[in-house]
Amino acid sequence: MAEMRKEKDSLGYFEVPARAYYGVQTARAAENYPISGMRAHPLLIRAIGMVKRAAAEANRAVGTVNAPRADAILQAAQEVIDGKWNDEFVVDVFQAGAGVSFHMNANEVIANRANEILGGTLGEYATVHPNDHVNYGQSTNDVFPTAMRVAALLALETLYPELDRLAAAFTEKGTDFERVIKSGRTHMQDAVPIRLGQEFRAYGIAIEKAGEALRQASDGLRELGLGGTAVGTGLNTHPEYRRQAIENLSRIAEQPLFPAEDLRWAMQSQACMAQVSGALRGLALEVIRISNDLRLLSSGPNTGFNEVHLPSLQPGSSIMPGKVNPVMAELAAMVSFQVIGNDTAVAMAVQAGQLELNVMMPTMAYNVLQSITILANTLHQFTERCVAGVTANEAKCREYAEKTIALATALNPHIGYAKAAELVKESVAGGESIVELLRRKKLLSEDQIAQVLDLEKMTEDRG
Repeated sequence: MAEMRKEKDSLGYFEVPARAYYGVQTARAAENYPISGMRAHPLLIRAIGMVKRAAAEANRAVGTVNAPRADAILQAAQEVIDGKWNDEFVVDVFQAGAGVSFHMNANEVIANRANEILGGTLGEYATVHPNDHVNYGQSTNDVFPTAMRVAALLALETLYPELDRLAAAFTEKGTDFERVIKSGRTHMQDAVPIRLGQEFRAYGIAIEKAGEALRQASDGLRELGLGGTAVGTGLNTHPEYRRQAIENLSRIAEQPLFPAEDLRWAMQSQACMAQVSGALRGLALEVIRISNDLRLLSSGPNTGFNEVHLPSLQPGSSIMPGKVNPVMAELAAMVSFQVIGNDTAVAMAVQAGQLELNVMMPTMAYNVLQSITILANTLHQFTERCVAGVTANEAKCREYAEKTIALATALNPHIGYAKAAELVKESVAGGESIVELLRRKKLLSEDQIAQVLDLEKMTEDRG
C-alpha cells in the first residue's frame, strides 16, 4: 500500500498520500467525486496559478502577507502556471458547487510547495497555510470565476488563428474557383447558376463573421470580480488589494483585465460565460452548415453531385472496396454537435444562480473550455486536411449549370413568367433542355439565346 500521512481539517483527520502536494480537503473531494475520470483543463489550472500569483504579489505589496512567505507562494504559484504540478490537481471536473474543491486543491498544492521551498515538510502548514496565507483576501466565490474567465480568454487565443486560417482557406478557394460555373440550388431544387468561387467566398465570410461575434462576446470575460471575496463586499481585503491584484493578473496573463463595475453583479451573474458559449454555438452552426454543403457537393462519385473532390484520407468502408468518405467534414459536424450540447449545459448553469452566488461554475468552465479546445483542434484539421485540398470538377459543374431548369428565370423579361413556367414544365416532362426548347419553338433567335443565357454574365456580381 502507498505510504500515507494524516492531515486535519474542520471535519477531523483524513489520510492523504504521503508524497502528495495536495492536502486533506482535496483528498476528501477526490473520494467524494469519482464521477467522470476527467480532471481540470490545463488552462484552468494555469489560470488559477496566475490568480494566486497576482494575489500574493498584491498581499506582499500591501503588507498583509510577509515577504518571505509571499515569495515562496509566488514561486509555487509560478510553478503551477508552468504546468509543473498538473498531476496534483486530482479533483474531478464534476464536483461540489462553485469550484470549492478545485480551489482548495490549488491552495493546498501551492501551500505545500511553498512550505517545501522554505524548508518545511508536506502536510505541515505552520509556515504557509492554504487558507490563511495562500488564500488571504480571497474566496472561491471571486477566485474561481476569475480563473474561469482568464482560462477562457487564454483558450480563445488558440482558436482565433484557426478561424482565421479556415476563413482564408475558403477565400483562397473562392479565387481558385472564380471561373467555375455551376447550378445553384434552393430548397434542394435547381436554381439559377452561380459560381463555385462565390459559394466558397461566402463560406469564408461566414467564418469571419462568427469569429467577430466570438471576439466581441469574449470582451465580457475581461471584467473581473476579484477582490469581492464571499459576497462581493470585499470582506477581509486591504483597500488597495483589489486594484493591485487585477493589475498584476492582467500583466501575468498578458490580457486586458478590468475591475468589475459592481462586485455583487460580478459574483451573481455569469452571463459572460453564456455569451461566449452562445458565440461558440453560432460558430458551430456555421461549421455544420458548411460541412454539410461540402458533403453534398462531393457526394458520389457516380450517383451524387460530384461537383467537388475532397482529399482522400482513408478507406471508407470495411465491406465496400474503394469507397472513400468525407471524413473531415463528418468530424467537423460531430464536434460541432458536441459544442451545441455543451452550450445547453452552460445555459442551464448560468440561469441557476441564486442570490449572491452562482454555484454551477464548474460546469460552465468545463464545457466552455472543452468547446474551445475541440473546435480549435478540429478546425485545424478541417482546414489542413479538407478545405485546403478541395478541387473542382469543372465539367460536371458546367453540365449542371447548362441543364438547370432555372435558366428560364432569365427569360422572364423576354417571354414572361407564365410562358417561361410552361417551358420548365415541358423540359421536366420531356427531357429537353431550356435552350433546346427555345430553339425548337423559335421563341428567341440564336443571338438572343447566346446573350440572354450567357452563364458568365448571369453569374457576375451586380453590386
